[in-house]
Amino acid sequence: MTVNDRVSTDNQLARLLQIGVVLEEVVEVRAARHYETLSPDERDDAVEELLEAAREESADHRRRLEDLIDQLDARAVPLEEIQTLVEGRYAQTGPESFDGVLYDQLHGEETAYKFYDDLIEAIEASDTDYALDREELLATLKTIREEEAEGVEEVTEIMEARE
Repeated sequence: MTVNDRVSTDNQLARLLQIGVVLEEVVEVRAARHYETLSPDERDDAVEELLEAAREESADHRRRLEDLIDQLDARAVPLEEIQTLVEGRYAQTGPESFDGVLYDQLHGEETAYKFYDDLIEAIEASDTDYALDREELLATLKTIREEEAEGVEEVTEIMEARE
């Protein structure tokens, strides 16, 4: 399942929010892996702080998305199915595909931003009444999207400072 033009049911919304949860897990795991495997020339305070903040932010985003899912009257989709969807659609590249930790982190932040942007647009295009408060849903997703945009900016600033 991908973000379509509209999100018309609680089940569809729940699946999309679950995709967000898995995307956040991917970012968190990759940031943790990068943190543990930084080479001496990559290791500096700015990069270490960025990766730590990315892990914490992803964990927070997951909790907020899970809270929204809990409010929906929807059946759960098996985690394996959601992980397969994320791998096929959003995580087609592994960390080894990028030239360095920062490029991989930038890719993760941009992917998450685009996902939330598409999801917000699809929800706003829909006239569906969900089992949770629409304004709360959109406010939460917009906050997460903004935090992803800030993450993109932070990574970009560190990359530019290193040039």
